[in-house]
Amino acid sequence: MFYPYGLYMDPGYILVMIMAIFSLIASARVSSTYKKYAQMRTAKGITAEQAARKILDENGLYDVKIESISGNLTDHYDPRSNVIRLSDTVRNSSSVAAVGVAAHEAGHAVQHATGYVPIKLRNAIVPVANIGSVAGPYLIIIGLLLQGSMSNVLLNLGVWFFAAAVLFQLVTLPVEFNASRRAVATLQDGMYLYEDEVPAVKKVLGAAAMTYVAAAAVSIANLLRFLMLVGGRRRDD
Repeated sequence: MFYPYGLYMDPGYILVMIMAIFSLIASARVSSTYKKYAQMRTAKGITAEQAARKILDENGLYDVKIESISGNLTDHYDPRSNVIRLSDTVRNSSSVAAVGVAAHEAGHAVQHATGYVPIKLRNAIVPVANIGSVAGPYLIIIGLLLQGSMSNVLLNLGVWFFAAAVLFQLVTLPVEFNASRRAVATLQDGMYLYEDEVPAVKKVLGAAAMTYVAAAAVSIANLLRFLMLVGGRRRDD
């Protein structure tokens, strides 16, 4: 027989907690790494906004705007509005860390403009992934608490919805890694930075990339946990 406490006291919970700790460590590392290299000014004095604008213009993306957004490291490229939003601590900074972050976001704009397949796939599954990440767990929990055919319907829907959210996290990985590679190559080849400044950019973007790896790991761990709970319920029926 299935007991509701199984929602919490299951082996998969340990895996989820381990991955959550990994995620917290990754977040702390990106913050500390950025803070360290935010103190290192570019020898050429270029700001993050100037670097992003130059990269966009060199790729013919004159229509992509750059705007400010509040917060710390909230930088992102919005393909719907065709806008790069740089956080207050990044936009006007001439630090190596800020220039690296801005170049990374410009890399996303270039991906979008050139039809980079992973980013097209990620954008396509965003609606389902957003629903799945929220509705999936609730459907599974309700399905575990119910009995009969409706229980199986909810369990199946919940697993598939959440699987879409996991797929989104997995597709995000090549998108982020590719944007970072583009950023490093552009900053290095375009003479934005001196050679001895490039390793700092790699460290900042590498630390940021690990947060996406951690997020994917947490999502996979949660999916495995849900599958274990659903499988256990079906064996008990």
